Amino acid sequence: MVDRKPAPAAGAEQRLTELGIVLPSPPTPFGNYVEGVRIGKLLYLSGMLPVIDRKPHFVGRLGAELEVDEGRRAAEIATMSALSAIKAELGSLDRVTAVAKLGIYIATVGDFRDHPTVADGASDLLAKVFGPEMLSGRIVLGVASLPLGLPVEVELLVEVAD
Repeated sequence: MVDRKPAPAAGAEQRLTELGIVLPSPPTPFGNYVEGVRIGKLLYLSGMLPVIDRKPHFVGRLGAELEVDEGRRAAEIATMSALSAIKAELGSLDRVTAVAKLGIYIATVGDFRDHPTVADGASDLLAKVFGPEMLSGRIVLGVASLPLGLPVEVELLVEVAD
C-alpha cells in the first residue's frame, strides 16, 4: 500500500506532446448516461470503451477472437478516450492531481489468465502521461461480455485541482 499526498500532474499535457499521443475526440454516450460526473474534487468517469469516432476498434473476447496484444491495445485506446473525456471536462489534464482508482473489465473465454497483461495497456499509458508516481490501485475483472461486443471497458476515478 502506498500512502502519498496527491501530487500535481504538471506536465501531463507536455508529456502527451512529447510522446506523440493525439487524443481522440471526447466520447459520447451510447445510452442514457453521462460520460463523467464531478463531485467535489473527484471526477468519476463512466466506463470507457475502445472506440474511435464512435466506431469499435476491436470486437470480440480475449482468448477467442482476440489475442493478448490486441487486448492491451484495446485497453490503451479506452484509456485514451478516458483522458479525452477528462480533458473535455477540465480543460487540461494538468488539473488532475491523483489517479484514485482504475478498473478494467475484460471480456474473455473462461480459461483466460492474462488479465494483468491486458490491463497494463491502461496502466502503462496512465503512467506515461501522469508519471509513475500517479499509478493507482486497480481492479481487473474477466467478464462474459461487454457493451457492443467490445473486449475491454475502463473505469477511472481521478482527483482534480479546483
